[in-house]
Amino acid sequence: MALGDSFTEGIGDPEPRNPGGHRGWADRVAEELSRGQEDFAYANLAIRGRLLQQIIDEQVTPCLELQPDLVSISAGGNDLIRPGGDPDLLAEKLDAAVAQLGSGGATVVLFNGPDTAASVLGRIRGKVAIYNENLRTVAARHDAIIADMWSLRQLADTQMWDADRLHFSPLGHHTIAMMVLEALNVQHTLEPLMPKALPPRTWREARSSDLVWAREYFVPWVIRRLRHRSSGDGITPKRPTPGPVFGSTGTLLPRS
Repeated sequence: MALGDSFTEGIGDPEPRNPGGHRGWADRVAEELSRGQEDFAYANLAIRGRLLQQIIDEQVTPCLELQPDLVSISAGGNDLIRPGGDPDLLAEKLDAAVAQLGSGGATVVLFNGPDTAASVLGRIRGKVAIYNENLRTVAARHDAIIADMWSLRQLADTQMWDADRLHFSPLGHHTIAMMVLEALNVQHTLEPLMPKALPPRTWREARSSDLVWAREYFVPWVIRRLRHRSSGDGITPKRPTPGPVFGSTGTLLPRS
């Protein structure tokens, strides 16, 4: 079971043949976990734009009803971006949710946040760092596994990020999937993919790129915040019930 927001839904990693039109790190991990497991089933309840409390209210109970063996949860990032997002209060809420998720014996994978120093989210780097340290305490309390995004230094490369600079690209999702599988100590078939070297940009090219980004992504995001709207309004989970995992080709993955 995968719980969370746009990160876990797979935004930034489009795949029209997948449920919901996106693949993402969670689908990629499930594809690997399903190899050689005839009874493996995977559900993904994540919805873009969801805040931590919404994830807890909407996704934890349905998850528990399905009695999963493995649960991942990534939540709180959308809260930290907003003014007043309190990393201590958020961690307290998440602590209670992780306790619930692990109450039936499931292994819980808990994501911390990436280092945002080199991104447009650099202004919240301090809050992310505090939140991450709190999450390590939460994980220790409940014997959860930390998927350590902060230490994944490859994410500093701009090619790991989508054009909106808020979500990860297919390369980023692939890299994160490898990290999660290794955190689970699971053998897998994924290979590191190296981003291609980018040619140096002139000041004019960089400025033009920034203006396009602001018009197409940043301004609409600000307007949604002012109107108390979310990109996930009207969206339903892409995999609400457990089922077999299909690869990006749309066919059942071969058993190995």
